[in-house]
Amino acid sequence: MSQSAILTPTKTANVKWDGNEINFTGTGGSGFSMKMSSHSGAEAASPMELVAMAAGGCTAMDVIEILRKKQQEVIGFEVNVVGYRASEHPKVFVDIDLEYVVRGRNIDPKAVERAIELSLTKYCSVNQMLEKAAKLHSRYRIEEVEMAA
Repeated sequence: MSQSAILTPTKTANVKWDGNEINFTGTGGSGFSMKMSSHSGAEAASPMELVAMAAGGCTAMDVIEILRKKQQEVIGFEVNVVGYRASEHPKVFVDIDLEYVVRGRNIDPKAVERAIELSLTKYCSVNQMLEKAAKLHSRYRIEEVEMAA
């Protein structure tokens, strides 16, 4: 890291082996804990699933905040993430598809496009970091929601 870099507060984590198979508990500096395993399933996520969730979560927070500021009437929102991994070790993500699904009334497509662009190029630190190893692809769809009778 260059000496001119401005450092922000550090994020910390502790990962502790559960003593069983390849199962661990990760605890962030916030105190939040999550189970991890190399054999992901309903009980625990794999580390790469956590990376995919972080990619979706980081950009989702940005996009929904920007859409709210743009006074878009969003009723529902999600980001579907698919990470494609290299076939050889280390099996890093080489391509990541992000599909944004915006549900609401009279959503402006230009507002959605701009929110995604700002997230991926300026605000989302997770995807900025991942972009150094993987190619990110994004698309969106807007689902119009009818007014309740």
